[in-house]
Amino acid sequence: MNTDIDTMFKDKVLGHPAGLFVLFFTEMWERFSYYGMRAILVIFLTGSILGDNPGWEWSTPAALSLLGTYAMLVYLTPLLGGWLADNKIGYRMAVVIGALLMTLGHASMAVETPTFLYIGISLLILGNGFFKPNMTSIISKMYEGHDEKKDGAYNIFYMGVNAGAFLGIMLCGWVGEKIGWSYGFGLAGIFMLLGMLQFYFAQRLFGNIGDKPPKSQKADNALKAEQDGVKLNHFRVLDMALIGVFTVSALIFIINDPLSKIGDIQTLNFTVAGMTDSLFFALLSAVSFVLLLVIRLPRYQRIERDKMIAFAIFCIFTIFFWAAFEQAAGSLPLYTRDFTNRFLDGSAAMGFKIVDLIVTVVPLVIITYVLLSLFRKTFNRIGLSNIILGTSFAIIWAIVIYKLVIEFQSTETEVPVTWFAILNSLFIIMFAPLFTKWWDSRYNPPASVKYFLGLALLGIGFAFLAFGARNVEAGADSASLSMAWLVFAYLFHTLGELCLSPMGLSYLSKLIPVRMIAFMFGVYYLAIAIGNKLAHYVGGDIERITTEYSLSTFFLIFTLIPIGLGLVALLLHPLLKRLMHGVR
Repeated sequence: MNTDIDTMFKDKVLGHPAGLFVLFFTEMWERFSYYGMRAILVIFLTGSILGDNPGWEWSTPAALSLLGTYAMLVYLTPLLGGWLADNKIGYRMAVVIGALLMTLGHASMAVETPTFLYIGISLLILGNGFFKPNMTSIISKMYEGHDEKKDGAYNIFYMGVNAGAFLGIMLCGWVGEKIGWSYGFGLAGIFMLLGMLQFYFAQRLFGNIGDKPPKSQKADNALKAEQDGVKLNHFRVLDMALIGVFTVSALIFIINDPLSKIGDIQTLNFTVAGMTDSLFFALLSAVSFVLLLVIRLPRYQRIERDKMIAFAIFCIFTIFFWAAFEQAAGSLPLYTRDFTNRFLDGSAAMGFKIVDLIVTVVPLVIITYVLLSLFRKTFNRIGLSNIILGTSFAIIWAIVIYKLVIEFQSTETEVPVTWFAILNSLFIIMFAPLFTKWWDSRYNPPASVKYFLGLALLGIGFAFLAFGARNVEAGADSASLSMAWLVFAYLFHTLGELCLSPMGLSYLSKLIPVRMIAFMFGVYYLAIAIGNKLAHYVGGDIERITTEYSLSTFFLIFTLIPIGLGLVALLLHPLLKRLMHGVR
């Protein structure tokens, strides 16, 4: 066994290696910066150009086209970043490079000019590609030979993900809305920088774990497969041609969408077969990719083929789940700003302040306890890293205390637009343990039921919004709807996410042969990327649909389609069960 792994397991924090908690806090700051920036991006871009905290007054389609392209590429660049780390630079160096690029990206966005906005978005996309896949890869390496501890390790790690999202949305959102957008973007950059430095100066804890690999394992995997009598499915000329068609047509659509809507640059805005806005190329890319799967999958041995077909079906459901769920980053903030009554006074205002204090301070106290536990075990070895981490938390506590003092001094309360987005992370922290117990019990439902529940609960969340907006007239650009509809929506969306989202990687590991995981991992991430782009492409039409039909109609679209697809998942249960060959 690797001696570095043995050494790490001798120095434990809460039953796990101290290095896990270094990764916990590094990931927490990265998620802080990612979700903090994302929370304010659309409301900044579409905000009025006049006022105390002016925005840029972009159109909704323009703002969401930029967000959609950004979100899509965020899920595609990790494929390249993961390959570079595996074969060239190692996991730890990739994390440092990614964090540095993202720090520069957030700093660029704080300048608040169009040029620096695009530079910042580009740096964030590239940095995410280096960072995102390699944190989990380090954990995987750390726990080699300790598989019984992996589930607990990933649960702890994903608590860091949700803690970062929670704090980032809350603090960057509040600072951006109440003080100034550039301060919100800048705050995201500050904590990304501190997270990078904390990780960089803690690397001695990891020994050679995550170092540059001595050689690629690709040849070894191929040789092992041949020795096991497995016929490898090499890419043929037709496969490569379809990949080329898919890549070119997808790029035309991805690049044209923001160019045409933001800058009115129509160079790639072709009209083919009556379809404008490059929709033809979006369709062509989808068809070519489906053809690639149809051509390649039958070449595998029967059981492998069946399992990969089952996973491909799950990926289709995944596209539509994220296309609806990710309205939380695009159309829902606009709904919250323009159609929700967020002004409270009297006992209602005091009640909100108390709730906000509890949901802010309690998680922060728990995370601070974990921080102190890490200090006690590692300060002698990585003192500088601990000092940087401690400084980060001192800043967080200072901002939180300042925020709470300002809120309690105010006689009137306007709930920030971004506050509602923290509900997703809060509900995940509350309900994830219950779902874990459910999945580990004898009542663990089959895959088709989990996908049905995920999609149906998501649709029910939008049904609350559709019902709440039933009396908003077509063409209305504002209303004063109850905040309760948003709370119910986020609750059911989160319950749906807990049913469906963790299943993707779980079934990837169970259904796909080791030598094929990289390819199907790419398919899975592509599904999420398409879902993100589709979410904001459709979400950009909220104003048009509201004007031509109604706001309730817009949300009914995201009610009926997920519920309908959930029922399809149930109907496919016999087929999926047969294709999965006993895998649960």
